[in-house]
Amino acid sequence: MIRVLLVDDQPLIRSGFRALLDAEDDIEVVAEAGDGREALALARRHRPDIALIDISMPTVDGIETTRRIAADPTLSGVHVVILTSYGLDEYVFDALRAGAAGFLVKDIQPEDLLHAMRVAARGDALLAPSITRKLIDRYVTQPPHVADTTALTGLTNREREAVALAAQGLSNEQIAARMVISTVTAKTHLNRAMTKLQARDRAQLVVFAYESGLVRPGNR
Repeated sequence: MIRVLLVDDQPLIRSGFRALLDAEDDIEVVAEAGDGREALALARRHRPDIALIDISMPTVDGIETTRRIAADPTLSGVHVVILTSYGLDEYVFDALRAGAAGFLVKDIQPEDLLHAMRVAARGDALLAPSITRKLIDRYVTQPPHVADTTALTGLTNREREAVALAAQGLSNEQIAARMVISTVTAKTHLNRAMTKLQARDRAQLVVFAYESGLVRPGNR
């Protein structure tokens, strides 16, 4: 069962998402919060698999909420998915670095939201297609941050290759096929890279790949 914490300051938005998620046999909304401070307390109480958090909220916004969840070792199993009405905005990069596993726009189709919850629960990076395109465009025109490339020296050549392929949007199965290895081995390479780079999840690994120059937009 995938356990979800809903965080949005608009009750109507929360009720809509809750109705959709609770209708699924494998998804359960365990709690709702109207701001980040309440969300953090509920996350500690319920330990959900996913925290679906609005990026713009009063008191404590989505980015700070994400940062606090990521910094709490007792919440290491919580995957944060940010909800936004605007697609890519100036806060996306900050939220990814804060520990968000991905982004969804609020006008997402119901079936896509359900798929997204299952993807996030597996620990895979999740970015809505519209956000992914804009994210890459932003890196082409104005890289927002430069990562410490010395961390790359700790990766093996195969780990670098796996990270680069993940940053291009390939699944574990596709990475395995490209590298001519098993899916389990591909996942092992990525998990080891995340440990070495201290990346909370696959989304942060992808951001690091672009910021370090390991992958450049447009390269395939």
